[in-house]
Amino acid sequence: IAEIISDDANTRKKLRNFFFKHGEITSCYAKGKEPLDEAKTYGMYADYSEAVSKIADHRILAINRGEKEEFLKVSVEVDPNLILSYLYNQILVGNKTPAQKYIVEAITDGYDRLIAPSVEREIRSDLFEVASEGAIKLFSDNLKHLLMQPPLKGKTVLGFDPGYVNGCKTAVVDRTGKVIDTAVVYPTTKSKSRIEEAKRILGRMIRVHEVDVVAIGNGTASKESEIFIAELLREVDRDVKYAVISEAGASVYSASKLAAEEFPDFDVMQRSAVSIARRMQDPLAELVKIEPKSIGVGQYQHDMKPARLDGALVGVVEDCVNSVGVDLNTASYSLLSYISGINMTAAKNIVKYREENGEFKTRAQILKVPKIGDKEFTQCAGFLRIHDGKQVFDSTGVHPESYAIAEDLLKRFDFSTEDVRSGNLVLLRHKAEQYGIAKLARELGCGEPTLEDIISELEKPGRDIRDDAPA
Repeated sequence: IAEIISDDANTRKKLRNFFFKHGEITSCYAKGKEPLDEAKTYGMYADYSEAVSKIADHRILAINRGEKEEFLKVSVEVDPNLILSYLYNQILVGNKTPAQKYIVEAITDGYDRLIAPSVEREIRSDLFEVASEGAIKLFSDNLKHLLMQPPLKGKTVLGFDPGYVNGCKTAVVDRTGKVIDTAVVYPTTKSKSRIEEAKRILGRMIRVHEVDVVAIGNGTASKESEIFIAELLREVDRDVKYAVISEAGASVYSASKLAAEEFPDFDVMQRSAVSIARRMQDPLAELVKIEPKSIGVGQYQHDMKPARLDGALVGVVEDCVNSVGVDLNTASYSLLSYISGINMTAAKNIVKYREENGEFKTRAQILKVPKIGDKEFTQCAGFLRIHDGKQVFDSTGVHPESYAIAEDLLKRFDFSTEDVRSGNLVLLRHKAEQYGIAKLARELGCGEPTLEDIISELEKPGRDIRDDAPA
């Protein structure tokens, strides 16, 4: 009888609703864990209770982590009399029988032994699923905002990785992202001679390489470094700005295989300084080299289902990279690998081909790269950019399949491809709208959204959507 009761779908559904409406999540220290220092992390959950229907997602994740680390004992509690009364009323109907006390025992046993533990597991699982999805969405949103920060184009940047005992590692990165100078200085010590030496070294680097901005990592000794740099820049006869930026994930990148391939002659700390400088120049291009989970913009990411979290975050990175597009002649293989139709092998082949044959002159030239066929070219071409190439449309988001439409559009309103190159198309949209977008799209043989996109791209060739925000 107890098993029949616990297996009834309608009964279980009703009881789940009881748990959600009237249940409470409770937590306390697990036996023997109270004196440990680590247990203080979960101090607020040592004697905690909150309604199941009201508990916040982040508290569910915190309690679950405490339970996983065996510091907390967690349960879902509800007044058993409320549920047993419901079960009695549902099952014991009509006249009393001699078997009533046995049925009551079976109902009570079925609830205590089978239903309550099972429903509790289901509810906690449901709460975790909802909390996880909320945390993943928050992580994804934060990651997108971070990756889509506007770049600081055309600036020479001095990356400054603060430290105490091992000194501050610095690296000067030119306007194209190439490392042109490095040094180790000790401005955060109490030695006046070392502080003066640091000023001489950094002052020389700023003047010789015409540094525009100093990017200071926000890690250990960041405040002392900021004070030092601010004083130094007052003494330098050059208009130089500085900014303190997040160095989350810089150490992960520095110790990675990718960083070792990129800078085989640099130590880990020097690579970190380069990463700090480059992430100021172009956050997207640099941060894609770091595993999204290591960037530090999410909560409880180590408690999420790895496959679900990785899938969501990789999707965000792909969306950002494809929205912005990449320069085919400067992009790293890690950046290229996020472009639709290009896998890691093909991305490495593109970089290798570029190193052996020089810069790409047209998008179509990528078809000569191993592992890039017609299908892959169709997928990736619209997201690749070539500036100052042979084909003017290669610097825009216009897909090669639409080049003929773009040329026909220009001819209709007495424009040329040279007008695209010179940016002399301010009247194109006005003329197209006067003619009629719907009519024009039909005559050109494309859809209205496609035509709108082509006009937008031709108006601002090579436009980076991140440029709409202040640098």
